[in-house]
Parts: sequence; structure tokens; C-alpha cells
Amino acid sequence: MSQITLLGCGLMGQPMARRLLQAGHTLTVWNRTRSKAEALAAEGARVADTPAAAVARADAVITMLDNGEVVRQVVFDAHGPGPSVAEAMPAGCLFIDMGSILPAQAQDHARRLAERGVRVLDAPVSGGTVGAEAGTLAIMVGGAEADVAAAVPLLSAMGRPVHVGPAGSGQLAKLANQMIVGITIGAVAEALLLAERGGADPARVRQALRGGFAESRILEVHGQRMVEGDFAKRGSLAIQLKDLRNALHTAGELRFDAPITQALAGLYADAAAHGLAELDQSGLFCELQRRQRPANDPTS
Repeated sequence: MSQITLLGCGLMGQPMARRLLQAGHTLTVWNRTRSKAEALAAEGARVADTPAAAVARADAVITMLDNGEVVRQVVFDAHGPGPSVAEAMPAGCLFIDMGSILPAQAQDHARRLAERGVRVLDAPVSGGTVGAEAGTLAIMVGGAEADVAAAVPLLSAMGRPVHVGPAGSGQLAKLANQMIVGITIGAVAEALLLAERGGADPARVRQALRGGFAESRILEVHGQRMVEGDFAKRGSLAIQLKDLRNALHTAGELRFDAPITQALAGLYADAAAHGLAELDQSGLFCELQRRQRPANDPTS
């Protein structure tokens, strides 16, 4: 595949585009806010005026968009007098949705595009902007085995692809990932706040826990942000809440009870309601901190 198109050049899309360019791919980019796409022009990307123009000669099209409804609008709705992305993609093109959407949406998009002769993978990622910049993203891929095999050289420029099942399975794996991430962030934040309340140094508690059974990437990275009070957005709390709600929606469709995810989604929703939506996910620490009364409060 020599002609690659990326639709969506935001927080994750830009570093992913750079990895593709560094791997030698010919890359066309489009973004609703054009300036974000133009930031890649100096590095060799071609900037298209419309999404349909961006995909017209593509061997592979990658989307990195906000949610399933945005994917539907960008791919299936016409933007101006010309065709939609779905109509403009050449037959045999490989469409790879690397954003986080509902599994049912991924399956619907795969069915509709297959009717037009387009091969489809859902391949959401985990690892945040740090992983995107380093090319070490965990990539969870759903779709036909032959299409996954064709995509591996392309996806490997951005991280480690693993085929997890048929269409929609990549999104199921991403929901599982986000359940673990969201719940673990809550556990780390609450534990560090408890340690601090009791008089321990939370930074040293985190250090003491490293290497034991409590060790995790969340304790390492997000725990460090908590002890430093650094909640600048890498992956937003709002997106974490969206993913937990998507997990609960899918759980409902599968008649699966997910009480832990339900509880954490409530905490993230409270955090968003209190103005923390645009913080990093680790900003849940601020919501849990806000809930604490002074230790000597007689109403506690």
C-alpha cells in the first residue's frame, strides 16, 4: 500500500501521522479544523480540502475521529456537491477505523462499506499520546484475517497490532481496556488520598508499591501525575467517561452486569459536572479529593 489517507489530525492523529511519514508512506491528511492538518504539511503530508478528495486514490484510509456519530457523518454523509467518503473510496481500498466507537457501530460501518467493495477493520488503540509519538501503541484489530494480515505492515509503523476477532471485536477489546484503565485510575487515586490522609507521603507510597502486586502502568504514569498535581490533558477525562458509557451501553446490549464500571462512570460524570472534563484522566484524583471532609469534621 503506497497511498495512505488519514482523516482526523487531532491529539492522537497528528503523532500517528508522523509515524506513518517516518516509515516512508505517502500520506494525505484531512481534518475539520484545517490548521491541524496543515501542521503536517511541512513534514511531507498532502492536505486535502475535503474528506472525499483525500480518499479518492487511497490504498488505505485510516480514521481517528471523536466518536461513532462523527465517523458516520464523515464517512457516509456528503460534504459539499461531491460524493461521500464511502462513495469516493476505490473498490478494494482498506478502511481502518482507529478511533473508539461502539462495537455495534463498527459492525454497521463494516457491513455498509463491504457492500461497496471496501475492506474494513476496526483497530482502536491504547497508549495515549506518549505511545503514539513513540510508535508503541497497543492496537486491537477486528475484521477478516486476510485484511488484518494486509494491514499489519502499515499498523506496525504505529504500534503492536493484535487480531482479536471479527468486525467489532477491536472495539470490544478497547472497551475492556478502558474499563481497566478507568477503574484502575480510580483505585490509585483513592489509595493515594487515603495514604495522605493518614500521614504518609503519597509520593513515597507510590514508590513503595512499585514492583509489587499493585504495580501497573496506571500507578507508574497516572500515579506520578497525581503526586505531582500535573493534570494537563494527554487523554481527556471526557473521553474516558465516553468510553465507560460506551462499555455500559454495550454491556446492556449483551445483558451483562458491570457494577464496577457503573460506579466509576458515575465518579467520572461527577468530575465532568464539576468542571474537570478537559483535564487528563488522572484528574479524577481532583474529584475524589474534593469529596474529602477534614479529618476532624464532626459531620464526617
